[in-house]
Amino acid sequence: MNELSERQIKILNVIIRTYMETGEPVGSRTISKASDLNLSSATIRNEMSDLEEMGYIIQPHTSAGRIPSDKGYRFYVDRLMLEKDQEVSQMKDFVIEKTEKLEQVLQTIAKLLATNTNYATVVSAPQTHRGKVKFIQLSIVETGKVLATIMLDGNIVKNRIIHCEEDLDQETMLKLNILLNGSLNGLTLEEINLATIAHLKEQAGIHSKVVSDVLDAVAEAVQADEELEIYTSGTTNIFKYPELSDSQSASDLISAFEEKQELQDLFAGEDGEPGTGIQVYIGDESPIQRMRDCSVVTATYELGDGIHGTVGIVGPKRMDYKMVVDNLKTLKVQLDEVFNKKEE
Repeated sequence: MNELSERQIKILNVIIRTYMETGEPVGSRTISKASDLNLSSATIRNEMSDLEEMGYIIQPHTSAGRIPSDKGYRFYVDRLMLEKDQEVSQMKDFVIEKTEKLEQVLQTIAKLLATNTNYATVVSAPQTHRGKVKFIQLSIVETGKVLATIMLDGNIVKNRIIHCEEDLDQETMLKLNILLNGSLNGLTLEEINLATIAHLKEQAGIHSKVVSDVLDAVAEAVQADEELEIYTSGTTNIFKYPELSDSQSASDLISAFEEKQELQDLFAGEDGEPGTGIQVYIGDESPIQRMRDCSVVTATYELGDGIHGTVGIVGPKRMDYKMVVDNLKTLKVQLDEVFNKKEE
């Protein structure tokens, strides 16, 4: 990388980005308009000649503009990955500090990938899929109101306000917390059966109504988590690619990004469960009909013990697959590492 000047790097970046957007050779006039170098076309042509001699760009036809060579693509991807590692490191610190604000993390991921790849991105929030109750904490908010904090697998936290007809003191709250955690910790919703409920109510005695309300809150929290939350970014990037920018294709794609059910299909395997690892869907392989003119690359991240979500990148069939896969691999490893550490 040291053999190129900063000016040459900027020119090469413009050539690569413009070529990936248009699929057409890039000339000096286009570069002068697309960059902030404030250089004459003659100066840009000289720099392009040097880049061609060094093997970073090639001229497919006489009097035509230049296109990136494999060496040029590799330079671009390697440089991008260095920047990516720094950004992921920053994101990692952000995740560790703000794990409770998972929505912000996922929105940051979607925006980061859209910016780095110049494609559209889709990120699904983690789902419990028969997740277990990890911890329950009841706290008095005010007279007649109790806050139930329910932690599920993956450190997913749900808060519910419970209205009580009776006044509860701190000693009673402590006893109820011990009772609930001793009976429910490690159980899935399906495992909280009638016998468990009956035992809890019997142990709670005069406070059985509070226990019943807490159980309802647990059920509500687990079921609500089964509704997939999806975050998108960079959807307008698709207009940069001619093969996707005609009115019908663009309309279909925008509609697909707005339909949560269709995006759920993108994140589900043949058996209806999310896939694992990195998956690449090209054209007709896409599970979403309205994305059949695109390529889609997805990666699954894990929060531990069956808690997982998916990150997807959508672009033209001529997308830079190497760059996209490298981005997703790096992000997947970092997210897995971060969340698994949080679990330990």
